Order: sequence, then C-alpha cells, then structure tokens
Amino acid sequence: MSRGRRLISATLMLAGALLLADVLVTLVWQEPVTGLIAIVKRHDLNRRYLSYSSMPLTNGEQVSLQRLANAEERIAFLARQDAQRVPNGAAIGRLTIPGIGVAYEIVQGTSTGDLELGPGHYSSTAFPGLGETVAIAGHRTTYLAPFRNINELHRGDRIELQMPYGTFHYVVESQRVVTPNAWWITRNLGYERLVLSACNPLYSASQRIAVFARLAYVQPSAAVLASSSVPA
Repeated sequence: MSRGRRLISATLMLAGALLLADVLVTLVWQEPVTGLIAIVKRHDLNRRYLSYSSMPLTNGEQVSLQRLANAEERIAFLARQDAQRVPNGAAIGRLTIPGIGVAYEIVQGTSTGDLELGPGHYSSTAFPGLGETVAIAGHRTTYLAPFRNINELHRGDRIELQMPYGTFHYVVESQRVVTPNAWWITRNLGYERLVLSACNPLYSASQRIAVFARLAYVQPSAAVLASSSVPA
C-alpha cells in the first residue's frame, strides 16, 4: 500500500507540474495544447485558393477581365468571383503585420472550427478590393494566438493583406474596446478599411478589441496586370 501511495503521489505531482507549466506558458506566450492542435490542423489547410496557379481562372473570367478598363475594375471583379466560390475553412489570403510579428494565412469564416485554423474573414463583410469594410477575427491566447498583441498596434502601423488578385496595404488609424455584440464596427463607411478584432482582455471574452486601418494603396497581382496588356 505504501508503494501504491507513492505512485499516486508521484502521479499527482507530475500532473500538477504539467498543469502549472501549461498555465505559465499560456500567460507568457499562448495556450500550448490548442497551439499543437492548430499546427496539426493547419498542415491540412486548403490553400488552393491562394493563387491562380493552383485555382486557374476560367476562360470566361479571362475574357471578362480583358473587357474591363482598368486594374481597379479587374481587382473588384476577381474579388467578387473569389467571394462567391471560396468555401468556409479554406485559406483566402495572407495577413502580415510587421509591427507585432504576425504572418498568417487567413481563412474564410469565423466559426469555432474556422478560427482554429487561423484568423478568419467575416463572410458578411467584403473581400479586399471592393471599397468596403473587410473584417477579420482571431484568437489571442489559443490556437497559436495570432492576434495576441493587436492591442500594441498604433496609428501609422502597417498591415498587409495579400490576395490572389493583389496585395493591399493598410495603415492603422485607431483601436477601440467594444462589447461582444458591437457589430457596428463592421459597417461600411464609403471607403475601404480593414477591421481586426479579438477577445479582450487576455484570457477573457467579456469584451472585444478592434483595430481600424484604412487602405493606403494596392499592388495588382500578375493576373490583373497580364489582363491589362490584352486588348478588349
């Protein structure tokens, strides 16, 4: 019985040490268990919509592009096409925020399963290139915690969103803490902007922190530039 008690005691001590380690890692970095789950899930992430090489334009799309007058119109056309065909959970672009070391593929959708793969695009908002609000949500402590430090973004910081049809460069204008049901942050304001949102404060879902950034300029993709060289 003494040996059994020692075994149980050692097991409980080990479990306690592991639990304490999990708490400490979560406090200083992110929750490690869900982080590992996210790494496994992201390995199988559907990335074919990230490039027109892996998801080629149809003949009809190419003809439509050739008939459009300028790069802005062609970008908007491709943005609408992609928004219609990309399923939830598939990667649609890549988000880069140099100021806080963020570089993640974003997925379509913001369900629990979608956000386990990475930052998720609110399907109720526009794709970049349509002159409207583009909203993206992400975790701060779990599933690789992509938005853990978005509270550190300040006015003037740069955010880059690379889509198959162009790379969009945004400049942070402000941030605000709001209630979880403050859907007004995603409304359209007559110009293109990016809204990043996450739970706030850390380890709590009682609030949301939102970062607002305005589009500065766009670099059209090769597909857009190539179509501009073909006469209508």
